[in-house]
Amino acid sequence: MSATATRPTTEPGATGTAASEPRPSPLTAAVHSHAVRKLAVLVVIAAVLIPLAHAKWASGTWPDALTVDVSEPLGKASDWIIDNRDSHWIFLYFFGHISNAVIISVRAVYVVLLTLGWAGVTAASTLVAWRVAGVRVAVTTVVSFVVCGLLGMWVPTMQTLALMAVAVTASVVIGVLLGLAGGLSERAFRALRPVLDTMQVLPAFAYLLPVVLIFGIGVPGAVLATVIYAAPPMARLTALGLRGADAGVLEAVTSLGATWRQRLLSARLPLARKELLLGVNQAIMMALSMAVIASVIGGGGLGDRVYQALSSVDVGKALAAGLPIVLLAVVMDRTTASAGERLGAPPAEGGPRLLRGWPAWAGVAAITVVVTVAGRLAGSQTWPTGWTVAIEEPVNQFKDWMVDHLYTGVPVVGGTAEWASDYVKWILDPLREGLQGLPWYAVLLIVAALAWLIGTWATTLTATAAMAAIGVLGVWEPSMDTLSQVLAAVFVTLVLGFAIGIAAARSTRLERLLRPVLDVCQTMPQFVYLIPVVALFGVGRAPAAAAAIVYALPAVIRITTQGLRNVDPAALESARSLGATQGQQLRQVQLPLARPALLLAVNQGVVLVLAVVIIGGLVGSGALGYDVVFGLAQGDLATGLVAGAAIVCLGLMLDRVTQPTARRDRKGA
Repeated sequence: MSATATRPTTEPGATGTAASEPRPSPLTAAVHSHAVRKLAVLVVIAAVLIPLAHAKWASGTWPDALTVDVSEPLGKASDWIIDNRDSHWIFLYFFGHISNAVIISVRAVYVVLLTLGWAGVTAASTLVAWRVAGVRVAVTTVVSFVVCGLLGMWVPTMQTLALMAVAVTASVVIGVLLGLAGGLSERAFRALRPVLDTMQVLPAFAYLLPVVLIFGIGVPGAVLATVIYAAPPMARLTALGLRGADAGVLEAVTSLGATWRQRLLSARLPLARKELLLGVNQAIMMALSMAVIASVIGGGGLGDRVYQALSSVDVGKALAAGLPIVLLAVVMDRTTASAGERLGAPPAEGGPRLLRGWPAWAGVAAITVVVTVAGRLAGSQTWPTGWTVAIEEPVNQFKDWMVDHLYTGVPVVGGTAEWASDYVKWILDPLREGLQGLPWYAVLLIVAALAWLIGTWATTLTATAAMAAIGVLGVWEPSMDTLSQVLAAVFVTLVLGFAIGIAAARSTRLERLLRPVLDVCQTMPQFVYLIPVVALFGVGRAPAAAAAIVYALPAVIRITTQGLRNVDPAALESARSLGATQGQQLRQVQLPLARPALLLAVNQGVVLVLAVVIIGGLVGSGALGYDVVFGLAQGDLATGLVAGAAIVCLGLMLDRVTQPTARRDRKGA
């Protein structure tokens, strides 16, 4: 109900016609409603176009006359790349230099790690963590590296660490540059948005084939694929932080005569520090989650061990190689986050001189050299083979026990097989049949209505064109199947993610308890989830949805928690002074003010669910996921890229119908 409708018709001290102004009727208010006017326009357009479309194409499904066969030009493009890869100037002097730079960088990092040996790497990492993050993170670091060695994964861990160091650095640099452009320019933000959507939504299996065609099998393609996947979150969060900077602070800095560069360095970037740190965190998590997929095209390291274990359906070996990936993510996350929090903070009074300034780094370097020399003199450059612990057999036994006791026959609640069957029967099947049963023009109209209600004509045209492009590519039916899986998984993800995120934002203890769990869930490679979920839920769409929910939850929880914690304390204090309860503060202050972060959480939930649902094509989810995997396995550029393009269109459409435009936000609707 509007403020005008609730205002009394007579107010004390009011004079003139304002006091006696009649309240508008509900019908009048509805007529003047912005949303109703928009729907009225759509109704008029639909009344004209739907009869015409039905008269010409009455079948309901996307008409063949409106499809375009792109397999022939894609096949010619693939042949041209193969024929000219060793002779054309663009490969020799552009892609060739990129490939060489990546190889040199990764090899340089790997050589440094091998030179340091296991003792030097552990000492250097622990000392750096102690210097920038404190004793607790230092202990976490040394324990993590020791566990990597005990699992017998030291050499693969160093290979992955070298590759990820280069990929994460490139992702952060590219993400910050793109985020600066999008955060400082509205035009650049609008132009970058579809690019970031495409980079992050396009499934890795879809762009692995063109990457392999250009760079071949090996490290360069693996690094590039990782950067494409990990840079967009950094760019989005950087832009979010810059665009959300306190206008009062910026105005004060401007009034003091600061230049554009001074405003950026002294105000905008410091105010966006939390978002920047979260962006680094997300880039690290995304990059490490790509370790297994990168191994498909020669990335090597831990990812290759996981992929080999999955080929033999060995959960124990997959977990033994997956845990070091998680530990690397935890160490890098904790160290970088603490370094950012302490950036610019004064040193503690009375602390030892060794922990301050350049003497600290000199001490770190000296101790690292001493430990490295001692380790090499002891003749143990790599982790000693006798210091390993085999966990494969106990893990596989535990998996077998879970399957025996949870798959079926559990009293009262039933088993996981029944849960999967009910999920498919009561949620996925009706949703898929409903989407595939709708006439194609009805689907386009629904998408247009949703996008038009929360955005502008540009938003509506983009979302509608994305859905129409799916039909033009000739993959309408499998796209509706994939859309049903994504919608069902995203709904569960957002319900759980928002609920847990709100609880974590209101409880610091819960947030600390959740942090390692979220790290494990988000950094554990997607492939690792597939074996246990297949064992518990069987083959089909249910295990793909379960893996997608588990993988997407951490990002939604993190962003929701961060957004709610960053709400202006003055607004909360004002609400408390007026007697608002905690529930009222949440509903009327925190959630509205955290709206940009919540919308970003929705966006990331959609992106991550899409990524894993596609990988679910390996375990029987079918639809577009199967086409993408088939295209990569068979070297069929047309099948893989067409299915990948359809997934991008789905992601773009879902983004537009869930992300209000800046113009719409400024209207406050």
